[in-house]
Amino acid sequence: MATSRLGAFRLNLPLASSAAPILVLMVLGMMLLPLPPLALDLLFTFNIGVSMLVLLSALSMRSFKDFVAFPSILLMTTLLRLSLNVASTRVVLMEGHTGPGAAGHVIESFAEFLVGGNYAVGVVVFLILTIINFVVITKGAGRVAEVAARFALDAMPGKQMAIDADLNTGAIREDEARKRRAEVGQEADFFGSMDGASKFVRGDAVVGILILLINLIGGVAVGMFQHGLDFGSALQTYATLAVGDGLVAQVPALIISTAAGIVVTRVSTDQDFSAQLGDQLAGGAQSFFMVGGILFLLGVIPGMPHMAFLGFGLLFAGLGWVISQRKTVADAKATAALAKPATASGEVDWNDVPVIEPLCLELPYRLISLVDAGDESDLIKRIRAIRKKFVGEVGFLIPSVHIRDNLQLPAEVYRFLLYGAEVARGQVLPDRLLAIEPPGQHTPVEGIAVRDPTYGMPALWITRERRAAAMTAGYTVVEPAVVITTHLDQLIAQYAHELLGRQETHELIDHFKTRFPKLVEETIPKLVQPAQLQRVMQLLLEEGVTVRDLRTVLEITAEQLARNAQPVDIVAPMRHALRRQIVQDVFGDATEYRVAGVQPDFERLIDQAVGEAAVAPDGALEPNLVRRFLEEAGAAVDELETLGHAPVLLCGLRSRLTLSRLLRRVRPQAVVLAMSELPPTAKLQFQRVICQR
Repeated sequence: MATSRLGAFRLNLPLASSAAPILVLMVLGMMLLPLPPLALDLLFTFNIGVSMLVLLSALSMRSFKDFVAFPSILLMTTLLRLSLNVASTRVVLMEGHTGPGAAGHVIESFAEFLVGGNYAVGVVVFLILTIINFVVITKGAGRVAEVAARFALDAMPGKQMAIDADLNTGAIREDEARKRRAEVGQEADFFGSMDGASKFVRGDAVVGILILLINLIGGVAVGMFQHGLDFGSALQTYATLAVGDGLVAQVPALIISTAAGIVVTRVSTDQDFSAQLGDQLAGGAQSFFMVGGILFLLGVIPGMPHMAFLGFGLLFAGLGWVISQRKTVADAKATAALAKPATASGEVDWNDVPVIEPLCLELPYRLISLVDAGDESDLIKRIRAIRKKFVGEVGFLIPSVHIRDNLQLPAEVYRFLLYGAEVARGQVLPDRLLAIEPPGQHTPVEGIAVRDPTYGMPALWITRERRAAAMTAGYTVVEPAVVITTHLDQLIAQYAHELLGRQETHELIDHFKTRFPKLVEETIPKLVQPAQLQRVMQLLLEEGVTVRDLRTVLEITAEQLARNAQPVDIVAPMRHALRRQIVQDVFGDATEYRVAGVQPDFERLIDQAVGEAAVAPDGALEPNLVRRFLEEAGAAVDELETLGHAPVLLCGLRSRLTLSRLLRRVRPQAVVLAMSELPPTAKLQFQRVICQR
């Protein structure tokens, strides 16, 4: 039973999948097996039809991607012609003494009709076609393919870098990037294959000449010595057959070579060859008029063929008139299309609905010079670098930063918009440098005193000539573009939880699915809805916890939601699962942790006020408790930062979330950790304990 099923499966294979191997075997078989004249007629006709099909396909292609199989087709058609030459040579030498129709009617027709039965003229025509194919078309196409392959290989690194840059900026997605990388490699492979395949066609031209000589010399010898023909009769019979055989193979070869030349010489656009030619000539009405006038003048010169020159002069002039009329009509339609919105009834459509960008940078007119160079400008390069750094540090790709001008802003003031609302602004002087003052005593430097727009540190806008003096005095000197991008970096970290929208969540899931498909299939959406996962990650990002370890985030979320937990209730077990990552992000490689602590009695007051809720609603905590906590915690954080330590406040697990949300109101950079989140071997040193009785 198993054998019969397997046989049925093989019989049901698509014909297209087995057509190519069968064709190759048939081509090779024709070189070895004798064929009757009728089979030769059919195969020669098939060869001519295939060559025309290839030529028309080459004319209709828009890019090399539409005909990537062309090099292999070039090889197959060459082998087909050679196998037919071998098969026809066998018939010519064996049956040629019977007359010109011995090798079939196709060879006889080519010998009689194309050259009028004159084998001497046929030999000359055959040699001319072979030389044209070998010296002009094939050699030129091979040279173009060689140069194109070399240029494609040289340009490959730059194209790959451009694809990576678009991917990093969010202009394209990962699947589109993979598709473009494959196309870049495919282009180099295609032209390299065309360079090699052209050698087959050149070799075919040489073999065609040799086969003609073999048929001619061998046929005369066979006719004279084996069949008793005289030299004149043998030469007439076998030369006619040899010429017909050569022409019936050389004409398709010339067509295929022309198709190869068109493929490698045309420029890839979204139009085929005919459309390209029509568009190129559509704007050349003046050229048609000039050509028509020149031909008309030549036609009126005495002694010239008046009918031909005057006729084509009128033809070109008429084509010029037709083209000019079409251009006039097209221009009128374009003008009417442009004028139509101005005369419309004032109706609006969906194109008038503005699309709010998630993150936008607005520049005044004096700062437009920072992005004049487009993608090569320093500001745009640094923004790309920030997005790439954010992906590696936080774990998801933020939306692209939309940059636009705003002439209503003060001349040197930029601002950042988050979903259309301003979240920050700053001032930069494009022709100066920002020198941030070092702590302690330092040598004063002449400049415009300001505050760093990112962190509010004292700074100076200095001229570029004073860079060296400022750096010698200990100042940190940065370019205007660095000031803006540093500000952007701080804002992205601060509003990361808002930048993780539903679209970014789905894209993150799709990307993660390529690495852990089983985990995603079992959890999303069976156990975890994308909206729930988004909310959990937003809560983590709001507290400065990265979501790089999406595997742990997804597993813990699925486990907790199975227990009917709410997203806010998942934060504590999630932080415990990510505790090593959190501690490393906060303290780095340090082995001793200097922190500020909260008095346990104060924590108990907070716990009593909060009750069973995960976080106290507004007004649930006594204002005096909140004010006392914020004052003492803020002072402790400032003290730790002054001493060069991480601004960390240590408390119990139950009150951690409430105290963290309170402290972020006044010290967004502060980190509130639970004691259970620290490793058991942690060496703690308390800088101070706040809220003591």
